[in-house]
Amino acid sequence: MKYLLFGTGEYYQRYKKWFEKNDITALLDNSKDKQGAYIDGIKVYSPQEGVKLAYDAIVILSFYIKEMKAQLIALGADESRIYHFFDLRKLLGGKAARRPVQYYGNAEGVFSRRSEYRKKILLLSHDLTLGGPALALYHAAKLLKGDGYGVVFASMMDGPLRSAITDEDIPVVIDENLQIETMNEAAWTWGFDLIFCNTFVFYVYLSERKTDIPVIWWLHDSLFFYDGADKEVLRTIDLHNMRVVSVGDVPEKAMHRYNPSMEIGSLLYGVSDMRREPTDAGRDGKIKFLTIGYVESRKGQDILLEAIKLLHGEMLEKCEFCFVGNDTSLLAGRIKEEIRHIPQVKMTGTVGRKQIEALLNGADALVCPSREDPMPTVAAEAMMHSVPCILSDVTGTSAYIKDGVDGIVFPAGDKDALAEKLRWCITHKDGLKEMGKQSRKIYESYFSMDVFKKEFLALVEKAMG
Repeated sequence: MKYLLFGTGEYYQRYKKWFEKNDITALLDNSKDKQGAYIDGIKVYSPQEGVKLAYDAIVILSFYIKEMKAQLIALGADESRIYHFFDLRKLLGGKAARRPVQYYGNAEGVFSRRSEYRKKILLLSHDLTLGGPALALYHAAKLLKGDGYGVVFASMMDGPLRSAITDEDIPVVIDENLQIETMNEAAWTWGFDLIFCNTFVFYVYLSERKTDIPVIWWLHDSLFFYDGADKEVLRTIDLHNMRVVSVGDVPEKAMHRYNPSMEIGSLLYGVSDMRREPTDAGRDGKIKFLTIGYVESRKGQDILLEAIKLLHGEMLEKCEFCFVGNDTSLLAGRIKEEIRHIPQVKMTGTVGRKQIEALLNGADALVCPSREDPMPTVAAEAMMHSVPCILSDVTGTSAYIKDGVDGIVFPAGDKDALAEKLRWCITHKDGLKEMGKQSRKIYESYFSMDVFKKEFLALVEKAMG
């Protein structure tokens, strides 16, 4: 088989391991900065030029499959030869060499000993980045360990969260094979009393499973993430001895789009209380707006920038805007270029947890301008810090906010409405501070660790009978 791999960013790095270099005809990317260059010794072409090459299959290594697939078809590519990374298991046909499993901490000790634990629980994460779903599962792991369970935290790929998990004396397993294996094939995962699958990505793993092992499937994902999935597999997953729960309505509606009969419960996440008393040290009297998230179309940072451009003169001079998050995307490149002439806006790229806490502690408001966003962890973290949130109405957290009382909600994609909300914040600084105090109550009622612990542990005990 000869492959064209479409996409050279994060998901190329995640999945390139499954392809022999000699089998890759070329890489495709829409970035003009990458076209003509070589990555891993393989030339990068534009999609227009790439589809003219000889190939057996094009594999899209991105979650933007809908747009990228449509682009390929418009360029004359045969739709039957276009695949997504979710299709790798059936595309490779079992020919891929198995990757070695890596163990950190006392993982093998948990596998072999039973008597010292109430029961053994495996937590499966799609990655170990500092994103919301992985952090939510990390907090869940700490609760289970504190309640006497033998806990192993496993992931499809390594990342910065691993050290935080092992620091809690929770063993970690990195098994890249989980990207393409089912439960029936991943034999090391069988020796547990409960398996907790975090995010929709584990639908391939769950497509063939040992139904005698209880499973909890925790959905965090919006409809956007389902575009590359095999919809027939989603409809035929065996739900016996499995409980499916969702972080709010957005992931539930996404799954029900493809499997309307699936019974889905609710499980919000918990955020540890790290609040510190805000300080005015180093403040210059400006209103500090913060937005945190991977810089991409789905997160809507471009909408926020367009709203900022509608602020003029003295109004803009009173503000500081800080964009935090991975800034390697095409959208991030465009935003960097545009803000060169707007000194009130800065981009930091990815930062660590301590810096995020410091930024939240010094912010006047958090902005989530997303086009879709199930339940961003950073919104709960902001409210924990008594920082009010300005949220689009398709952000899951907006369901808990009373507009103008304990937060601000605006119509998704409406830059004019967002600009008006920003103006209100600038001219009502005292009101903004009071709104932040009220937002803290949302955190305490729905996202505190006390609330999460009660609901989470009850769910675990039910799942294990």
